[in-house]
Amino acid sequence: MKAKHFSYPRESRLLTPRHFSHVFAQAIPAVSSTITLLARHNDLDYPRLGVTIPKKKVKLAVNRNRIKRCTRESFRLTAHNLPNVDIIVIGKHGINDLDNTELYIHLENLWRRITKRCK
Repeated sequence: MKAKHFSYPRESRLLTPRHFSHVFAQAIPAVSSTITLLARHNDLDYPRLGVTIPKKKVKLAVNRNRIKRCTRESFRLTAHNLPNVDIIVIGKHGINDLDNTELYIHLENLWRRITKRCK
């Protein structure tokens, strides 16, 4: 597999409120106790990711950033297996209690679930 499959370029990110609103309008959910994924098909040839970790759920910025980094890394490594969808990851209460390994395991299960629902 080529290295470019494992990159995370700017085009793979949901950046504007319009992108997020588009997904929220008709979302396909995949839910766990600590993370919610919302997805919607896009017209591109690749999936895109947006991450929201509310300050109410994770108080410290260092912890919110750790969760975002782990989420982006998990997406980067799995994006080549995902359908062409826009995905929003929303952190819920208790996500701060997960260590990095547990977070990766939760995300892997949710990536599989969202792939099944979106095909």
